[in-house]
Amino acid sequence: MRRFFLGSVVAAVVGLLLAGAGYWAYWNFYSRFQPVTISRDQAEVQRLLDEASWVSDGAGGQPVYIVTYRDSASGQRYQRDEVAKLRAAGVQARFILFARSDLEGATRSTAAERATVAELWLSRDWPLYERWMATPANSWTAAGVPQADGNLARTAVVEAGRRFDEQLSRLLRDSGVKVSYPLILWRDRDGFLKACGCADSRAWAFIRDDVGAPDRLGSSESQVAPSESDVSPDDNGAALPYPTLPTIPPIDAPAAGAAPQGQMTPNAGPQARPTPPSSRPAPAPRAAPAPSKQDDATFY
Repeated sequence: MRRFFLGSVVAAVVGLLLAGAGYWAYWNFYSRFQPVTISRDQAEVQRLLDEASWVSDGAGGQPVYIVTYRDSASGQRYQRDEVAKLRAAGVQARFILFARSDLEGATRSTAAERATVAELWLSRDWPLYERWMATPANSWTAAGVPQADGNLARTAVVEAGRRFDEQLSRLLRDSGVKVSYPLILWRDRDGFLKACGCADSRAWAFIRDDVGAPDRLGSSESQVAPSESDVSPDDNGAALPYPTLPTIPPIDAPAAGAAPQGQMTPNAGPQARPTPPSSRPAPAPRAAPAPSKQDDATFY
């Protein structure tokens, strides 16, 4: 009885440990990357998104808002790897850029970055955004863009972008969103507003699923690979087409229009031609040769 009791306790402890490990694995590898459905202040969040000066190439219909700053490595990676997939699904990617505020006396943005952010908020110049993203951050000088520093109006625009980020982050935290950048917001198929602090790429698949974007571009799934019986690989592994061989007639079949060997037309002379198959007479039976006298003689 004591052994049974001890065995039951051990089994219960092992079961709890396995259940705890399974729940931790589910949370660590799946649940914590799921987007959050905005359940509070949805109208306020949508108002902020509508009033912000986003930039886009204008393609697509359903909007996906991507809030980030220039030096965000994960934001740059998301734009490089995922935005083309969103566009393939007919989604319009709307970028909202802001310049980060100074932190404890440390400057976290450059004058060129602040000037560019102000210009994007004022003009929504998509080619300017493309040039900015295509240039390394430490090489960008914002040539031809009016400076924001020393300009009250443009400095106020930069501050407006920072306030937008602060207000949006506060509202999203109230709904349980862990804010990280890029901060992405969209509506699913049922119209619910969702948000994701998508610094980790494992969260990106949930966005693709909601908007119907492909997991990869240029997929070869629709191309059927030829079987080994259809191709003949050469020394380099490349498939070569099988050559077209001429048709060889059977040995016993005579060529078209040719007479059998030894058969000529009557009174054939030097210019004799074979009799056409349609008018060729049936061959007469060949008479046996007459025996010679020598054959008839009997030798003793």
